[in-house]
Amino acid sequence: MDLVGTLAIAMGSSWVSGIRLYAAVATLGLLGRFAHLRLPGELDVLTHWWVIGIALALFVIEFFVDKIPYLDSTWDLIHTFIRIPAGAVLAAAAFGDFNRSVQVIALLLGGGLALSAHGTKASARAAINLSPEPASNIVVSLVEDVVAIGSLLLAYFLPVVLIVLLLIFVVVSIFLLPKIIRVLRGAVWKISRVFG
Repeated sequence: MDLVGTLAIAMGSSWVSGIRLYAAVATLGLLGRFAHLRLPGELDVLTHWWVIGIALALFVIEFFVDKIPYLDSTWDLIHTFIRIPAGAVLAAAAFGDFNRSVQVIALLLGGGLALSAHGTKASARAAINLSPEPASNIVVSLVEDVVAIGSLLLAYFLPVVLIVLLLIFVVVSIFLLPKIIRVLRGAVWKISRVFG
């Protein structure tokens, strides 16, 4: 696989793991196993049946948990400690054929992408949970599922497009994060006035 393809898979899988880690692992494993697409570096470990099976089982659990308001935020909180390191590891593993310094850079960038994706997702979902109806939560969760799987397909078939989209996402995330934090602070203040 060429450098652009490896970069797209590494950064795409890191970013997606910040949103849907288990979907990322399962999708990469299934693409490598059934579509016979060569996974870069050391990611071929994801094509083992037991890895695919566990990732699919966890994705099914996450699929349903993520549709339930407040339970999804608890899931996100717990997965802060799983998604970000896993995103870093996926990026480093994708560059497994390169020297150690490139792998460390990939690890750092992958962790940063997973953190930005996870932080944006978790903050936005917490804000959405404040709405009184559950439909918006379900719709946003379904969009996240499609974006996660679609992004990895883009990484394989249109790697340059995915890289450009990730750059746009990072810029938008940096712009939106202070606004999301203000909304959450306002919500916490209102809740504290009601219960305080």
